[in-house]
Amino acid sequence: MELHSLTIHGLQDLLARGEVSSLEATRAVLDRIEAVEPRVRAYITLERERALEQARAADKQLRTGSGGPLCGVVLSVKDVLCTKGVRTTCGSRILENFVPPYDATVVEKLKKAGAIIVGKAAMDEFAMGSTSENCAFTVPRNPWNLDYICGGSSGGSAAAVAADECFASLGSDTGGSIRQPASHCGIVGLKPTYGRVSRYGLVAFASSLDQVGPMTKDVRDCALMLQLISGHDPRDSTSMDRPVPDYTAALGRDVAGMRIGIPREYFGAGLDPEVEAAVRQGIDTLQAAGALIVEVSLPRTEYCVAVYYLIAPAEASSNLARYDGVRYGFRQPGDTLAEMYRNSRSQGFGDEVKRRILIGTYALSSGYYDAYYKKASQARTLIVEDFNKVFSECDVLASPVSPTRAWRLGEKNKDPLSVYLSDIMTISANLAGIPGMSVPCGFSANGLPIGIQLQGTHFQEEKLFTVAAALEKRLPLTPPKPKAV
Repeated sequence: MELHSLTIHGLQDLLARGEVSSLEATRAVLDRIEAVEPRVRAYITLERERALEQARAADKQLRTGSGGPLCGVVLSVKDVLCTKGVRTTCGSRILENFVPPYDATVVEKLKKAGAIIVGKAAMDEFAMGSTSENCAFTVPRNPWNLDYICGGSSGGSAAAVAADECFASLGSDTGGSIRQPASHCGIVGLKPTYGRVSRYGLVAFASSLDQVGPMTKDVRDCALMLQLISGHDPRDSTSMDRPVPDYTAALGRDVAGMRIGIPREYFGAGLDPEVEAAVRQGIDTLQAAGALIVEVSLPRTEYCVAVYYLIAPAEASSNLARYDGVRYGFRQPGDTLAEMYRNSRSQGFGDEVKRRILIGTYALSSGYYDAYYKKASQARTLIVEDFNKVFSECDVLASPVSPTRAWRLGEKNKDPLSVYLSDIMTISANLAGIPGMSVPCGFSANGLPIGIQLQGTHFQEEKLFTVAAALEKRLPLTPPKPKAV
């Protein structure tokens, strides 16, 4: 097997036995990037020399046994996470030259564990999008078919992992931005419980919905990554001070007797038959392994998209007010201060960001606040109650991640509403703050991956790992690697 195609735990075994050095593994990944990146376009910024320098330092630590659990492992991070001394653009012209003076907590933790950060992955501007086509610098492609989207907004991270341009990556998930691209690219992606992972240093889109999570080649790597980035952070007031369990211990547990809930609202009109067939195969596999399948109901599912697209833009309009041409990045001069603000924001932001700022500002404006934002917040509470009721009846929910497989690049660019509706099965987890995970479960007739979504109640990621590992072990997934690159 080629070095760049290894999983994290596969590489760790070789490094521990001294059969390969970190420098060799890093060079293998850099060679892979050089070979496929012109077609995949997963990165906004690459740090080749810095990665090689870190690899040499990692080899010294490996020889003395002083390295951390990720010593010598090459990773990427979504370009929405602050990295000290490396520019962080959020996929936007308005932050094109922003170089943070500090690391996000999750990046700090990865570095402390010995990881090598090879680059910043492409993304939709400020994480607003489901295709990664809203990136101001590059549009990442799906490694399984380069004419198709890789999903979004963490599309660059998903593409980089699927194309073996890193061993794993970090993404962020505000409405499905880890799970949907993971599903479209055939990898594992997890949005943890809100508060499980620090958001310090994550550039905010919608603060009550954003969460950082791992994107990996298999379930074990996902558990390893979550273990390392979880935990209380006093610099994030929404970070929960709770013990972090050993997630890898959950991988070998039996699913026999576990109750798997199937929400009937997720299998209705609009669901692609190929997606349904693949997800049903996953559910049947769990049943054959001894899990109990129970039909459940989430009756407010039909309101989730409307609620999300009021709350998320409202928070975005507030968070993005700081980009005025004075304090950060891009500035376009004007004859007056107001004109400078207007020029900087109108030329610095892309169309999708402007659309959401307008929606959010309107929803928060005097005279409309009660009718829109307040009403959406009340409906959000009812959606949380739906999940609380369902998780008294089952341990884990299983459903599609997205109603369809990946679509062609540019296919829905003139119809943003249809793109918003594609998030209908993922955004409720963000509204409720519960964990959600995408695990590969099959392929469409044209060879594109399909994922199954697992959701659990707050801080029950262990149950997701148990079910995900059972699926991964039993599902006959072929081919194992994309052929397009």
